[in-house]
Amino acid sequence: MMRTYGHVMLAAIAVLVLAGCGGGTDGSDHGSAHSPSATASAPTGPAGETVNAADVKFAGEMIPHHAQAVEMADLAATRATDRVKSLAAEIKKAQGPEIETMTGWLRSWNRPVPPVGGEHGGHGMPGMMTADDMVRLSAARGTAFDRLFLELMIRHHEGAVEMANTEKAQGVHPGARALADAVVRAQTTEIDTMRRLLGSG
Repeated sequence: MMRTYGHVMLAAIAVLVLAGCGGGTDGSDHGSAHSPSATASAPTGPAGETVNAADVKFAGEMIPHHAQAVEMADLAATRATDRVKSLAAEIKKAQGPEIETMTGWLRSWNRPVPPVGGEHGGHGMPGMMTADDMVRLSAARGTAFDRLFLELMIRHHEGAVEMANTEKAQGVHPGARALADAVVRAQTTEIDTMRRLLGSG
């Protein structure tokens, strides 16, 4: 009797272990290795791509984050000196299309698209400017604008890099992870450029 009971218990434990080690329904193991949110994935879109909560959060927060950078770049077009105007134009050129891409993802995932403009509703995100920051920037001109723009945009870019690194660590959507990697590389380079501009006066 004891030997039979022991065999039954061993078989039950084996079943539980095998169930716990199994991957997702697509055979992948994206889940708990990154974050508990990564296990809440669901196929969406015509290609059956997989997304999770981290992907949705990344796109939903990065849209207003990028939109504020574009707003700052628009201010530079009429207030900055030439060296900062050209940098601001490059920032807008890169981030505008990325906003469109992320908006398309959210729509295809049947998730709400955050509003852009005004307060953006994103001051809890890393690097976001406050209303007072934007008022100060709007009021500045020439070299004073340049310095304030560079200081604020460095902080803004550092926040975007932080958010993108979180997506790289926790997201599962290939496009979102690729965009996060591009954000890290491009904005890290721009941070270095802006620090050099600040150092050169």
